[in-house]
Amino acid sequence: MNTEISFDWNPDHAQAVIAIFLLTVGFVTFWFLSESTKIHHRIKRTWTEPLSSVAQVVYQKFVGVIFLGIIPFLVALAFFPYNVTDYGLGFENTPTSLIWVFGIAAIVIPLNMRAAKRPENLAYYPMMRIEKWTTKRVVINSIATLSYLFSYELLFRGILLFSCVDNLGVWPAIAINVALYSTTHLPKGPTETIGAIPFGLLMCYITLTTGTIWVAVFVHVILSLSNDYFAVYYHPKMKFIRS
Repeated sequence: MNTEISFDWNPDHAQAVIAIFLLTVGFVTFWFLSESTKIHHRIKRTWTEPLSSVAQVVYQKFVGVIFLGIIPFLVALAFFPYNVTDYGLGFENTPTSLIWVFGIAAIVIPLNMRAAKRPENLAYYPMMRIEKWTTKRVVINSIATLSYLFSYELLFRGILLFSCVDNLGVWPAIAINVALYSTTHLPKGPTETIGAIPFGLLMCYITLTTGTIWVAVFVHVILSLSNDYFAVYYHPKMKFIRS
């Protein structure tokens, strides 16, 4: 073990350090703002149920879009020597990406259909705790989820992963990515926290081999929305209605 520690700054690591900092500050800010009891109480005073539940989830997703997506992306574009395609926003290897999306969806959807009915899942999902799921509410939930998860994946599998790979190498980048990704799932319990490790590894591999974040985005959206709507279907106090 080398006992000589050097704190000399290495400019070659700048993008990785900034990316990790952006994720840390962005997620901490998102978490405390989205979980603010003062804001939740204000929403409940402004809207009655079930609108307050819808507004609360939309607010949480909106905060995520700002602090996990927009702000980190603008900072990265301003200070990193990369363009948008360098963060996986291009459309290279589209046929391979589509194979991954449909292949994983064919596995994930049946698994979610079975897992969604579990009491521990129904206690948390769907996040909008509303009894009547009209078409409008399904659309609102889907758009909010898609926007949030795109921002989430842009930060994790875009800015963080590609910056760390470029500065630190593939395996340190994957290790950092999966560790932080799994840690952010701690509030959702041990099942999702542990499950985030293999899922994170797979998404890192696919992202790096395809050169885009789109597989991670769409797989994450399919995973989330299928769980939401299976949970509505199986929940004894919720139902889909036409409006």
